[in-house]
This record gives sequence, C-alpha cells and structure tokens, in this order.
Amino acid sequence: MNKGIGLILGLFMFVGCNNTPKKTTTSIVEETTQETQLIGGDKDNQGCLSSAGETWSTLRQTCLRLFDEGIRLNPVTTEDSAVISAFVLLSEDQAKLELFLPEADAKSIILEKKGENIYEDRTYKFDVNEGVLYIDGHKQYAK
Repeated sequence: MNKGIGLILGLFMFVGCNNTPKKTTTSIVEETTQETQLIGGDKDNQGCLSSAGETWSTLRQTCLRLFDEGIRLNPVTTEDSAVISAFVLLSEDQAKLELFLPEADAKSIILEKKGENIYEDRTYKFDVNEGVLYIDGHKQYAK
C-alpha cells in the first residue's frame, strides 16, 4: 500500500515540475500569422510575387501569371532534358504583343502588329496563325 501511495505522489511531483509556460490562443495565432507573412514575401520592384509565378507585364501594366494568361511556346530544338518555354501575351486590342523569352536580358519585348496576325521587329517575328516565333529569321519556338 505504501508503495502505491509513493508511486502516486512521485507521479504528481513529476507532472507538477513541468515548468514550460502554456501558450495562450492569442500567442499561437500571432506565431502562425508571423510564419505566414515570412513565406512567399519575395516581391520584385513592381510588387509581383515571383514565388507565386507572377511576372510584370509592361503591356497590361499589372502582375500576371504567364502560364495562365499567355500563349506557351516551346523550343523547336532542345539540347538537354530541361524545356524552358517562352510566352506571348497579346494586348486587349491585339495591336501589340509582349514576348517573354527565358534567355532575354530584358524582362519582355514589345512587338507591333505589322500584318494579318504577324507581329515583328528587326529581330523577332511571331506568326499567330502558325504559332511560331522566329528569331533572326530562324524558327526557335512553336506552340
């Protein structure tokens, strides 16, 4: 009987010595909010969230996700297993086209409409009907 009472008293003392402060509901909510703010807070100069796939569009003057709104163009030839796509975005009135190339120094290139479904400048030409982008006269990307 004495052993049983000693065991119970020892258990109460062990539990009673746990001095870790208990978190209140408020502090748990505050910690969760702080963690949420740290994740994905990588805005660029225009305020676009690159971790969410957002890119600044000069043509539309807003952040957008190219893979949702643009036309995906894949390289005609691939030298390695990684396929990095280019994207094309038309203006609302379809008078201009914004070109996003993975290897371009500039963020995007604006092309003017030159003919029936043709957008081009000295270097780039995109044919909407064919879905083909020519760079320096060579077919580089296609739908």
